[in-house]
Amino acid sequence: MPAQIIDGKKVAEETRKQIREDVEAWVAQGNRRPHLQVLQVGTDPASTTYIGAKTRACKDVGISTGTTHLPDTISPKELKKDIYKLNNDDTIDGILVQLPLPNHLSSHDVIESIDYRKDVDGFHPMNVGRLAVDQPTFRSCTPAGILELFKYYSIHTKSKHAVVVGASNIVGSPMAIMLSRENSTGKATTTICHKYTKDITRHTIDADILIVAAGQPGLIKAEMVKEGVIIIDVGINRIADETTEKGYKLVGDCDFDGLIKKASWITPVPGGVGPMTVAMLMKNTLLAAKKSIYPDAE
Repeated sequence: MPAQIIDGKKVAEETRKQIREDVEAWVAQGNRRPHLQVLQVGTDPASTTYIGAKTRACKDVGISTGTTHLPDTISPKELKKDIYKLNNDDTIDGILVQLPLPNHLSSHDVIESIDYRKDVDGFHPMNVGRLAVDQPTFRSCTPAGILELFKYYSIHTKSKHAVVVGASNIVGSPMAIMLSRENSTGKATTTICHKYTKDITRHTIDADILIVAAGQPGLIKAEMVKEGVIIIDVGINRIADETTEKGYKLVGDCDFDGLIKKASWITPVPGGVGPMTVAMLMKNTLLAAKKSIYPDAE
């Protein structure tokens, strides 16, 4: 029996509908409309595409937004100066610096310069630290979106073996933390694999839940998993395909055609995790406006 599809697009639409209602209720109470400010350094086409998706989502849920375009030659000092201005602007609730940054800029330094109370990406050390000790925080959007998918489809993580392939600060590491916490969305036994892991199949074959965010198309094959595994494919890779109008197609890190015959649940690419990431960004921005995480924020 083929795997059931985890439809991230559908769940994201329902999530955004709820956020839209919450935003309008917030504004109806006499509050200022939430605002997300995006900073783009340079003109990377992929970054421009991602920002477009985020700003369209803002419009859809009633969150105001703006994008500050900065040259890719900007110095670290000048970039931080721009960020500090946004930190001190009371009309801005969320700040998002689109990654990746040009090589001469340190993403760690840039992220740390953002006011953690406006860090709606959930990347600031303060928010990551609070996540690690299970305190209220802005959760990294992709892992948070995955947990929302589990909740929607009643996929339980308690006592399951969850294997995360990829140890990035954006997806893999916070995902592992969330899954291992002793709360309603955790209680899993978690293994993190990465590019230095020897014999990765030894770990993936034992997974009840397999979350893959390695950025390597077709990394996970059917022979690397057991029957009934739940597969969350975070990867989104462009590969050449002359049969398409654009000359490429988007694929994940998993061999979808092979795995759909073996898994119990699986996310497609596109239309799986991606839409949920954007929906969680909207949710975090509303939380920032409401001061729900940090009530003492100015």
